Amino acid sequence: MPMFNNTRRVKHTPQQMFALVADVEKYPLFLPLCEGLTVRRRTPGEGGSEVLLADMSVGYKAIRETFTSRVTLDPANLKILVEYVDGPFRYLENRWTFKPHDSGCEIGFFISYEFASRMLGLLMGAMFDKAFRKFAEAFERRADLVYGGSVSTAVTAP
Repeated sequence: MPMFNNTRRVKHTPQQMFALVADVEKYPLFLPLCEGLTVRRRTPGEGGSEVLLADMSVGYKAIRETFTSRVTLDPANLKILVEYVDGPFRYLENRWTFKPHDSGCEIGFFISYEFASRMLGLLMGAMFDKAFRKFAEAFERRADLVYGGSVSTAVTAP
């Protein structure tokens, strides 16, 4: 099962980075492969969290797919959990963490996924892996645009 794990330090606060990642409707403006994102439902969760049911449309060349996820936004603990609900995957889980670090934030990004169709996995797998590796950079560029310039370092684990 493909997975990607990345830790990145940025000169923005954990609260700023949490808010940026939690603003899922803006993803089509800056996130690789994301062509559209619609939040179907928002419901209050436990301990001040919020749970979204969202459809994300992704595309590459002639291939277009839409999938539904449950997104749990936990601002008190500065965590975001994305769980697969429906679409072209057999499995998908994505976790974000935001921890204070020096004068900024350490962002943890983890994703694990498997396409339901072997053929789709062959067609889109390498492209998805490449895109996930660019996600952290895309969010950092967005943060710089929204909050002002930044300096970052990245540590990537296989």
